[in-house]
Amino acid sequence: MAVKGIDVSSHQESFDADGMAFVFVKATEGRTYTSSRQRAQAKRARDAGAVVGFYHFLWPGNIQAQAEYFVEQCASVPYDLLACDWEYTGDGTAASNKEKDQFLKAVQKLRGSNHRVLLYCNRDFWLNRDTTSFAADGLWIADYNGKPGKPGIKAPWRIHQYTSEPIDTNIGNWEDRAALKKWAKD
Repeated sequence: MAVKGIDVSSHQESFDADGMAFVFVKATEGRTYTSSRQRAQAKRARDAGAVVGFYHFLWPGNIQAQAEYFVEQCASVPYDLLACDWEYTGDGTAASNKEKDQFLKAVQKLRGSNHRVLLYCNRDFWLNRDTTSFAADGLWIADYNGKPGKPGIKAPWRIHQYTSEPIDTNIGNWEDRAALKKWAKD
């Protein structure tokens, strides 16, 4: 059995968190963008009983500064999940595999004792750009194949984002909500 979750950015002013085991909220991007809606979005998820996660959209360069910016600006509380969103930026660039690893390790060092840290990336990045298979505490893989829980990879994964319609929808590889909450706190 698996648990269902969604992820939202500032574009989703309203969303239904009822029945969701987890909700990831975009918190930051680069070293200058902070979502003004993240606190309200996290509250909506918490009120629905969901485990809350926050993600940072990674840009190339200034990796330590981005990690510090993320942990300072995200509205997390202990045992929330933290994720690195590693994909192409709006200008077509992307952080390198080395930079991705540096960011994940920096966030683990800054907040790892009270937060699980995950890597979010699409199937192409995982199969063709990743060279270390380092995903911190878990891999969140995007593969819009419409087959929940069956991403087109062989690596162990924690979360599979399988569609973006009508909202980014994910399946978590935990038996139930209680198992997810326990994992977040271990």
